[in-house]
Amino acid sequence: MQGFLLRRSTKRLPLRCIICNPAARVWPKYTFPLKLCIKHLSFYLHMQSFVLRLDNNSNSADQSPNLPFLKSEMIHKLVKKQIVAIAFDSIKDDNGSYPIVRTMSEIAGSSAIIQAAKYLSNSHNGVGILLGGISGIPPAQVMILGAGVVGESATRTALGLGADVKVFDNSIYRLMRLQNNVGRRLYTSVIDPHELKKSLAKTDVVIGALKPVNGVTPMVVTEEMVALMKAGSVIIDVSIDRGGCIETSRPTTHDSPVFSKFGVIHYCVPNIASGVARTASKAISNVLMPIVMDIAEKGGVDYVLKTKQGIRNGVYLYKGLVTNQHIAKRFDMKYTDLNLIMTNFI
Repeated sequence: MQGFLLRRSTKRLPLRCIICNPAARVWPKYTFPLKLCIKHLSFYLHMQSFVLRLDNNSNSADQSPNLPFLKSEMIHKLVKKQIVAIAFDSIKDDNGSYPIVRTMSEIAGSSAIIQAAKYLSNSHNGVGILLGGISGIPPAQVMILGAGVVGESATRTALGLGADVKVFDNSIYRLMRLQNNVGRRLYTSVIDPHELKKSLAKTDVVIGALKPVNGVTPMVVTEEMVALMKAGSVIIDVSIDRGGCIETSRPTTHDSPVFSKFGVIHYCVPNIASGVARTASKAISNVLMPIVMDIAEKGGVDYVLKTKQGIRNGVYLYKGLVTNQHIAKRFDMKYTDLNLIMTNFI
C-alpha cells in the first residue's frame, strides 16, 4: 500500500510530497502521514509516538456503529503511541459546514445516477431503458429519498439526463431548499408510506440518500414495498454505509456491486465516490492541502488547533487522550474535552 508523506529537510528546503512503499520503511521516518482508512493493525506497529495522522475514520464511525475500519485494538494502539489523529470528514470550514463530506456527497449523488443508468441498460443485463427518453417515448421515473447534498446532486444529474424526478424527504425546509437550488419546480413530498408505495410501483430507479437520525438511518422502504416494484428496476442505496434506508439492501463491493431481489437490481457499494478515485482525490486535496501547509508553516499542529476551531472539531485522538465522545463511548474509554486542553496553549 502506498502513502503520501510531507517532509521538510533541516536546510529549510521546499516542502516535498513523497510516495513511499512499504509501510515499515515509511512510518519510522516521518511525522505527518496522510492516510485513508488504515484497516490493518500492522500499520500501527511502525508509527512513531506523537505523529500527526489525517484520515477519515472518526465521525463516519459516529454515524455507523457497524463501520468496519475502526477497531478497538487500532484505537488502543494509537492511544498508546500518543498519536494526534484528525478525521478530515469532521473538519468544519468557516461557515460551519463539512467541506470534505459535502464534496464526497456531491460525487456520490452524481455517481448514483450514472450507475443507475448503467444497470438499466442491456449491456449490464438491464431492461434496456434510456434514463432520459426520446421524442415520443417518456423518460425513466427516478425516485430520490433524501433532499440533502447527495439528493440534490442526484436530482441535478437525473434532470440533466432528462429523467422524470420525484424527491421525498421529511424535512420541508430541505425540500424547499432543493427546489430553490435546482431552479425549477419538481415533484416533492414528505415520506408518507401510502404515497411512497404508490410511487414505487411506477419507479424505474430509487436513490436512497437519507441522513441518519441519532446515528441511525430511517428504514423507509420495506421489503413489501420493494416486492411491488417493476422487474428490472434499480435501487442505489447511497446511505448503506449508515445502515441503509431500504430493507432489502446489504453492503456490496466494487468487485461485486449488485445483487437482485424480487427482480429488482440493488447497488449498495458503501463508498461510491471511490469508483471515480481521481475526482475524489482531487476534491479531498483541495480541502486538505491548505490545512497541511498551515500546519507545516506554523510550526506544528498545536498552534493550528488552538487557532482553528473547525480543524479542532475533527480531532478524535490527542497525545494519548480520546477527544471524541462517540468513539470514547463506543470503545468504553475515557473522554477528554479538547477545548480544555487547548486553553493551556492560549
